[in-house]
Amino acid sequence: MENKIIEKRMQKFLIIISAVFFILVTRLAYIQLLQNDKFSTLAQENRIRLITIKAPRGEVFDRNGVKLVGNQPVYTVSLVNLGRNDTGGVVKNLAAVLGMDPREIEQKIEQQKRLYEPVQIAARVPLELVTKIEEQRLELPGVVIDIEPMREYPNGKLLAHVMGYVRQINEEQLEINRNKGYKPGDSFGQTGLEHTYEEELRGQDGGRQVEVDSMARPVRDLGVKQPVPGNKLVLNVDYKVQKAAEEALARSAQEALEQGYGEAGAGVAVAINVRTGGVLAMASYPEYDPVKLSGILTQKEYNELFNSPSKPMLNRALMAYPPGSTFKMIVAMAGLESDIVDPQEAISDPGYFFWGKTYKDWKAGGHGKVDLIRAIKVSCNTYFYQLGLRTGINRIAQIAREFGLGMKTGIDLPWEETGIVPGPDTKLQQRLKYLNVDARNRVEAIIQKYRELLANTTAEDERKVLLKKRAEELRAVEWELDWHDYDTIISSIGQGDNRYTPLQLANYAAAVANGGTLYKPYLVQKIIGPGGKVLKTNAPVELGRADVSLKTLALVREGMREATLPPDGTAYGLFAGLPPVAAKTGTAEVPGHDNHALIVAFAPFDDPEIAVAVIMEHAGHGGTAAGPVAEDMLAAYFGLPLEGKERVVTPE
Repeated sequence: MENKIIEKRMQKFLIIISAVFFILVTRLAYIQLLQNDKFSTLAQENRIRLITIKAPRGEVFDRNGVKLVGNQPVYTVSLVNLGRNDTGGVVKNLAAVLGMDPREIEQKIEQQKRLYEPVQIAARVPLELVTKIEEQRLELPGVVIDIEPMREYPNGKLLAHVMGYVRQINEEQLEINRNKGYKPGDSFGQTGLEHTYEEELRGQDGGRQVEVDSMARPVRDLGVKQPVPGNKLVLNVDYKVQKAAEEALARSAQEALEQGYGEAGAGVAVAINVRTGGVLAMASYPEYDPVKLSGILTQKEYNELFNSPSKPMLNRALMAYPPGSTFKMIVAMAGLESDIVDPQEAISDPGYFFWGKTYKDWKAGGHGKVDLIRAIKVSCNTYFYQLGLRTGINRIAQIAREFGLGMKTGIDLPWEETGIVPGPDTKLQQRLKYLNVDARNRVEAIIQKYRELLANTTAEDERKVLLKKRAEELRAVEWELDWHDYDTIISSIGQGDNRYTPLQLANYAAAVANGGTLYKPYLVQKIIGPGGKVLKTNAPVELGRADVSLKTLALVREGMREATLPPDGTAYGLFAGLPPVAAKTGTAEVPGHDNHALIVAFAPFDDPEIAVAVIMEHAGHGGTAAGPVAEDMLAAYFGLPLEGKERVVTPE
């Protein structure tokens, strides 16, 4: 009986064994015969890795061949998604070594859709972190350390705001540029010329087929396609002038702080070739280190760059500022071109002007008898209060636009501000944003009504009547929505709604110097391919010519020249030892804060070559804080030393 039971159990056991064996054989046959191609491909992909060889970005040189930006080999860390279930553990371990947020690494991996292709996690990785990764190799399967070319800056932070910085392409940029061959981990110009000329600078990546072991470590090369470097850029920038500008800005900012201007510490300087529009220098202070932005940022470093009150990431050359007294030449030209003023006509300046209220001159007691040339020389507010009021804001605004103020220059840099030219429409648009919803709706209805009425009439008398009625209706909503005489008065000395970029101010000074031609400022002179062939040369582009007579321009230039001469020119004491310079200082009021210091200048006076504009934020007077920066830039341009020169203190 027992033997039969055992025999039955053995039969069942054999049946089970046979069934399991049959299933295994069937599965093996299915894999070997029907899915052979699939698993062979996966095995091959696991064994053979296509490694991208990054192309060096194009180098950048100044007008005289000085290298401004190059490349150097650095360590990078990438992660190959091996399709393992423990990827989360690898990410966590790698994040701990690199000091990164694991979520940041996970986001990079998610962008990479294909297995076995490296995703760059970090660049410019220090040697000590590379060593740590090698020590923990068994805990970091799929982590690859490579050497790639990355940006090198032979002159440190010099030209940082103009060049911008390079960093891994972000998700939004990747989506926009995916059809151009970009992939996760690629470098991408984020700001400045690196951004504008990204396509010219990026080059063409090469590739290397590598056989790897189970730990994703290279065993041998199977073939290489060499990368093609990016194109070189040759700039109009003069290294000597740029260096002088950056050093002078830093020094002047420090001196202003020491003199008690507690909000000082920032400034900007621009130099332009008056005959072409080529930008010879563009410096913004404080600067930043582009090397840090291409690597791993600590929270402290991030805060210093992006959350600092000094805002080092801003290119201040493209930001709009009140122009102060540097605007007075515009008012002078508007008056002369409208036959409002005779250049020999003199007024008596008691130190103030009364028009409903008292408007003070910067000099207590006034300047005595003042004509147009002397008014520019000593920067007489009283003279320009009256001249502006007689000329009218519309004519002043027209001349401002003739010289490119309040309009983007079109320079080959991103994120240029437009600026603001004062006038009734400008004031209305500026004030609208401060109204409540009900008042704003009423104002917009008034604007629309009179827009339609004005469009249907061409008679000047009718237009004047309509504009007067519109002004009355706007004043009924709020007094400050209309333009008033006091707006014209303060605008005439560069206050009120005046806002222009330092680049616009430099270009305006250049147009005054060259006889009225407004050029488009440009940084890149030419683009050169990897083989040395010139692919493109940027020629000067005329934006237009100011509708101002040569006689008027000559008078304004004479006033600017007088400003640098004794005994009381506001720029007197500056520019000694240089070719003759013409200049105009400015002190722009900033409500609730210390004044901005400004200067515009050009040289040589008789045959101009270079124009400059300098603004020192919250640093006091133009001649004192901004003047020395312009002086150093001109000295560098003309190859003249300034060591040991005593700095002057001027009141305007």
